[in-house]
Amino acid sequence: MSIITISRGSYSKGKEVAERVAKRLGYSCISRDILVETSEHFNIPEMKLVRALHDAPSILDRFTYGKERYLAYIESTLFEYARKDNVVYHGLAGHFILGGVKHLLRIRILANIEDRVALEVEREKISSDEALHLLKKDDHERRQWSLKLFGLDTWDPSLYDLVIHIHKITVADAVDIICQTVEREQFKTTPEAQKAIEDLALAARVRAALVSVVPNVGVSAVDGKVYVDAKGGLSEETEMAAELKDLARVIPGVKDVAVHITPPSIYG
Repeated sequence: MSIITISRGSYSKGKEVAERVAKRLGYSCISRDILVETSEHFNIPEMKLVRALHDAPSILDRFTYGKERYLAYIESTLFEYARKDNVVYHGLAGHFILGGVKHLLRIRILANIEDRVALEVEREKISSDEALHLLKKDDHERRQWSLKLFGLDTWDPSLYDLVIHIHKITVADAVDIICQTVEREQFKTTPEAQKAIEDLALAARVRAALVSVVPNVGVSAVDGKVYVDAKGGLSEETEMAAELKDLARVIPGVKDVAVHITPPSIYG
């Protein structure tokens, strides 16, 4: 029983690796499912979520509610999958969103640019030059996206437990390596680990409910008690705290709510 995230570039065979790992382990394999469920649950057009995940950071800033709202919704949906356990996620930013999950196995799949170009040429029926341009553009935008939103470089190998280069190591080899690694004790879901992820999932649900009121709201949870940190002026502190408490209390799993409002003088 474990949770695996697989970070990959386009045409790197990471999707194939993820699907084969999930099949061998008997796990759920998810990627676009997150966008579909987020779209349905929060009544957000799926195309906006797709662009939020895959376009350059400036695209996010054009949305009416900004990046915070979309990311909070996606985070909430992903945590609902993670809390069910036994899952392989190969969508963008899984290793960032689920970073607080200590037993998470984080994988990065790489492939030679020549191999990626050849695959895109074959599948999309375009020239090698066009394929190379599109792949470089996609890689750049994903990298800039993660740097702006999380302050982390998705190409940084220290973010992963395993970095696997698909070339001499085949897809079948990669599947073997991942399945063997996930059996190690540090990646298994213990009762303590499950409790921790339930707390994280609850905090994500509450944040999704509050983010339209306070975009940069911080939320944590322990055993059903939710702690909310928000920024606001002293004149609106009481009213804002009451509103946030009312919104949080109706979320399933919330037993109590504590709200702390930080005055402007503290954060500048």
